Amino acid sequence: MLDISSARVSSKPKSASMSSDYTIDVVVDVKTNLGEGPLWDSEQQLLYWIDSAEGRIFRSTAEGAGIRAWEVGQKIGSMALTRDGAGAIVALENGLWNLDLTTGHLTALVDPEPDLPNNRLNDGKVDQVGRFVFGSMDPLEDSPTGKLYSYSPDGSLAVLDEGITVSNGPCWSPDGRTLYFSDTWSGEIWAYDYDLDTGKVANRRTFAQVDTSDGGAADGATVDADGYLWQALVYGGKIIRYAPDGTVDRIIDFPVLKPTSVMFGGPNLDTLFVTSMAKPPLPRFPDDGQLRGSLFAIHGLGVRGVPEYRFGA
Repeated sequence: MLDISSARVSSKPKSASMSSDYTIDVVVDVKTNLGEGPLWDSEQQLLYWIDSAEGRIFRSTAEGAGIRAWEVGQKIGSMALTRDGAGAIVALENGLWNLDLTTGHLTALVDPEPDLPNNRLNDGKVDQVGRFVFGSMDPLEDSPTGKLYSYSPDGSLAVLDEGITVSNGPCWSPDGRTLYFSDTWSGEIWAYDYDLDTGKVANRRTFAQVDTSDGGAADGATVDADGYLWQALVYGGKIIRYAPDGTVDRIIDFPVLKPTSVMFGGPNLDTLFVTSMAKPPLPRFPDDGQLRGSLFAIHGLGVRGVPEYRFGA
């Protein structure tokens, strides 16, 4: 059984940045070493996010109140809530597990890469019919040993793509027929035709080129109700909005250099929550100030997201 405890963090929102049409606030000053995977629970009106490096899951209200934390005992790449309302599917270093959110008990589901013990699982999300689509990565971020997988509620596992170094940013167009995905250091966001009936992908193509001239790289992503893709530019200090044709529609300068992932939430799905990194995993990137590792919220964008789906049949 896992230890479940209250997180010792500051939850008083404070302004971090603002422009004429939006504000960026600190929701929780939690100082995650590698904050990732913001996930809005529309049913319970609660926000989840993770500290990938420290193996922690956090939960709070949209305002940062009522914080809970779960320790999972190893690095965590991503999570998704289950349709039965009792738990979550979590991507850990050694496979997918089911986490009972009441007891903290972990139950093993599948290890997709028992022959690659140095790999670990990373970013993942659920499609419209309840499959968990996730990727694996080389922890040293040097070798293309990772793959993109689909795990179905019946326990079947399928490989969707391979030759990936750092899997990141899976998300779908609002109709669920286009899957977006990034290999962080490739400098590209890819799009695939996605068959909702079978879960198979086809026709991989370059959706957008990522501007890496300032050291930034593609990280976590989400799609809004208008079909525009939002992506965190980690190490580049920006949030980028791409139009459905792949052109850059909007650039938001962020108050820290290492935003890591984005997700719309709040009662009206019009707040963009952003996780960030406190400690750089690569020595060539410097520290970036007092707000690093915080959970942020961008208000006033005039855009709404789409609800996240749950794993299960």
